[in-house]
Amino acid sequence: METVEVRPARPEEFAAVAGLRWRWEVEAGETPQTTESAFVEGFAAWARQHVDTHRCIVATRDGSVVGMAWLAVVTRTPTPDAMVRATGDLQSVYLIPEARDGGLGGRLVAAALAEARALGLYKVTVQSTTRAVPVYARNGFAASPKLLQIELPRP
Repeated sequence: METVEVRPARPEEFAAVAGLRWRWEVEAGETPQTTESAFVEGFAAWARQHVDTHRCIVATRDGSVVGMAWLAVVTRTPTPDAMVRATGDLQSVYLIPEARDGGLGGRLVAAALAEARALGLYKVTVQSTTRAVPVYARNGFAASPKLLQIELPRP
């Protein structure tokens, strides 16, 4: 019987998580302008440097990382009622194709939201693909008429 876990990533798993991010880009049809090994090394170093602001949740199957979700913690400007405020942005939620459609994505999102609650965040946003919207909706996400965005050209 296989063992499936959803939990915070361990630093030694950041290279595997970087491999997922690489795989996602290639799966989407992107042609990275660097090598996979250079990306994995750089991404793992970045993840180690940002553990306070970017919390990584992983899904593992029999000890292998098969999915990830990142909770970016954003410090907000104080208000008269709250000098300390922060929100979250759920980023880079990805499962390898073989791990999809079995509820694991929902478990990743739920674990990231549990982390947000534990950190005292009062709001979490996400940008989603059309396919993933139902996963987020089942976890309480809803469209907001007050949240606006603009896409700027990449440098």
